[in-house]
Amino acid sequence: MRVGFGVLGPVVAWDADERAIALKGPRHRAVLARLIVARRRLVPVSRLVDDLWTEPPPGAVGAVRTFVAALRRALEPQRPPRTPARLLVTEGPGYALRADADAVDAWRFEQDVSAAATLPPDGALPRLEEALSRWRGPAYAEFADEDWARGDRSRLAELRLHAVERQAEARLALGRAAEAVPDLEAHLAEHPWREGAWRALALALYRTGRQGDALAVLRRARTLLVEQLGVDPGPELRRLETDILDHAPHLDPATARGGAAAQVWAEAAAAYDRTVASGARARLESTVGLLRDLSMAGGDGLRTARQQRVAAVAAAEELGDPELTARVIGAYDVPAIWTRLDDPEQAASIVAAAEHTLAALAAGPGVPDGGAPGVETPGHGAPGRGAPDHGGPGHAEPDHGGPDRGAPGHAEPDHGGPDRGAPGHAGPDHGAIGPGAPDPKATGQESSDHEASAHGAPGHGAPSHETTVHGTPDHEATGPGAPDHEAPGRAVTGHEGHGHEAPGNEVPSHGTTDHEGPAHEAPTHEATDHKGPAHEAPSHGATGRDTLGHGAPERAAATGHELPSRWAFGHEAVGLGSTAPGGNLGAPGHSTLGHGPTGDAVPRHEAVRARLLATIAVESRGGRSERGRQAARQAEEIARRLDDPALLAFALNGVFMQTFDHAGLAPRRDATGAELIALSARHGLVTFEVLGHLIRLQARSALADFASADRHAAAADRLGERHERPLVSVFTEWYRALRLAATGQAAEAEAAYRDAATRLDGAGMPGLEHGLLPLALLCLRVEQGRPAPTDADLDWGPYAPWARPLVLLARDHRAEAAAALRTVPEPPRDLLLEALWCLTGRAAIAVGDRETMARARTALAPAAAELAGAGSGLLTLGPVSRHLADLAHALR
Repeated sequence: MRVGFGVLGPVVAWDADERAIALKGPRHRAVLARLIVARRRLVPVSRLVDDLWTEPPPGAVGAVRTFVAALRRALEPQRPPRTPARLLVTEGPGYALRADADAVDAWRFEQDVSAAATLPPDGALPRLEEALSRWRGPAYAEFADEDWARGDRSRLAELRLHAVERQAEARLALGRAAEAVPDLEAHLAEHPWREGAWRALALALYRTGRQGDALAVLRRARTLLVEQLGVDPGPELRRLETDILDHAPHLDPATARGGAAAQVWAEAAAAYDRTVASGARARLESTVGLLRDLSMAGGDGLRTARQQRVAAVAAAEELGDPELTARVIGAYDVPAIWTRLDDPEQAASIVAAAEHTLAALAAGPGVPDGGAPGVETPGHGAPGRGAPDHGGPGHAEPDHGGPDRGAPGHAEPDHGGPDRGAPGHAGPDHGAIGPGAPDPKATGQESSDHEASAHGAPGHGAPSHETTVHGTPDHEATGPGAPDHEAPGRAVTGHEGHGHEAPGNEVPSHGTTDHEGPAHEAPTHEATDHKGPAHEAPSHGATGRDTLGHGAPERAAATGHELPSRWAFGHEAVGLGSTAPGGNLGAPGHSTLGHGPTGDAVPRHEAVRARLLATIAVESRGGRSERGRQAARQAEEIARRLDDPALLAFALNGVFMQTFDHAGLAPRRDATGAELIALSARHGLVTFEVLGHLIRLQARSALADFASADRHAAAADRLGERHERPLVSVFTEWYRALRLAATGQAAEAEAAYRDAATRLDGAGMPGLEHGLLPLALLCLRVEQGRPAPTDADLDWGPYAPWARPLVLLARDHRAEAAAALRTVPEPPRDLLLEALWCLTGRAAIAVGDRETMARARTALAPAAAELAGAGSGLLTLGPVSRHLADLAHALR
């Protein structure tokens, strides 16, 4: 039987059911208490006699033995006669109580208080509350006058006072000041000399809005200390009184919870409020920097950041200063990974403001009417003032599987990506990524995951600028210094050939042999395809020491590039920006206005124009207008010419968002992601490094290279955890559910999808959340050959047009399904393009709609080597090739 003992009050013992055990008279309890004080150590009988009697009677030793025998019978009632006791044992000349470490309430109290000291407030508070609840009165209550109990009583009493004060501090730290007040007042009524308790009570009163009471408490403490003890209050009490009178920021509970960092924030914010005028334009620019951070918090933070961003742009426009408006718009360089907008109306207003600002800058003094060199006047090909066409149902234009053609007189769309040569030099491209850099094994150089790309523009691109790879450490998943064997080359776009700068000179492609990864990517018409398993697709294009268009990146430090290493992440946002604090793009030391990093004169406003163009490209995602692709090309070209890494990273985000004009473009997006990783790791742009990993996670999933996708997911998770950005794991958790689905583990995948969906609830990402779980489960069923779910309460969100025919078929409403299929629009140009075409094709086969089958086959043909939908990093319908085969068979 397990026995417990209590000394925090009258001495008692309890059985296993917590019922009190009869201990007979006070001498019996005194023997037990004396043994508890000894803490499992031996107490000689002679010492027990001396402690129990001031003048021991002649039979004292025998009496002690009688008391011990009675205690043994009470504590171990089932012990057989003449068997040794296991709890109250005889040892040598005396006795010892072998109680467990947690069997005595005083010992457990000590353990709880000690443990609470190592815990944060939210962990310490319940531990302290439990510890204090063990007290039933003064320790060893009936033996208060005994010398043998005095030391333990004093120690436990002091520890209790300490616990009461630590409990109050924990409540204060957790913002529960009102709860701390009553306990502190009772505590001080009994122990008025404890300055720490006075301080805690005053602070608790102040934080509950009772400033006058807080000051009165401090005056009362001073009076007691001075008049009754003759001492002045300590420095902490004196300082608290001054702080309360001054409303010091660090007294705020949120600041107190955050420790030193929160205090720095509070004091800096207070100084900013005091020194920067309320109407100063600097406040507007600083606000944008805060909104970038806020957007990474998810939930209400992300929603508020979107709303206030629009308000900040409107406030800047009201001031009538196009340069300020351009800085406010362009400073919100929060990278985007998901291709559906959270709020299309807000995005349209941002695009319209950016277009208007571009026009105002072009018309301003000192700039030719045609705008800065290499930058087209805004508005060409853009609807209205640049509001994006989001390609929703009812607005979809037909997509014939090929690139759109630009307006006459303007650069036609370049669907390739980063490295595109000088404008005006067109070279052939057949829609596939060009050959990569030479095999590093052949050249004796190291391979790295910092692949960046020179995407060939289909039909419009300049010759590829291929140069020799210079090995750099892998910053992806294996840690610094470890080479990455995913790809034989690394893509670092630039105009340097073999280490020699040649600004403005193109190095033509020589059609090097392609040693790519899994054979998911269509080969170019100028390179032999030696793809082998277990290798990731390489970066396609120019490689060399430099990442940017002209000049080496190492000049960035010498020329004033600030490359912030802060990062943040959201599905519309992956980071903190690339500009000076407050978003001042024109601040000294930044290659934005005036002179670029190479010392050459940079046309006025060119960098801010590039940020506006990148913003248009990102916020126009998913639409069918040529303007978004045009803006992405222009932003990228300017960033490369200015040799600005942060600007290029932002521009590449726009390039990524505009690489969806037809199916089968995962290899191009993969190359963009590779360049982002390389560029960002080299220049400390952690935000965009995470974006690059997530882009590659998506692209490698589309190419069925899950080993590489796993590495990118792990790298993104590490960065997200290190930089405290919880939204990163939302995407990687969905990826792991996709991974299960793609490997045939349907039951596990469904459970994983449902778990992942809970992460989206309240995350502030409606563009991602709405309808995604039903769509994922539908894809899982279609992949298994099962009918669509028919639950009436399923909210398909924006995917309803593509799900409805299959749901009607599952209900055996074939005629209605055929009618619904005829109204299905073409899918938006986004990460789910292939998946939605596959669903359309499945429904068309089921109802015998040959026209729709033909359209689906034409649209899906370029993605024959990919997994349908897996490019989203979220869901899949299996190999596109299987869907194409089914369509071809049905069309015979």
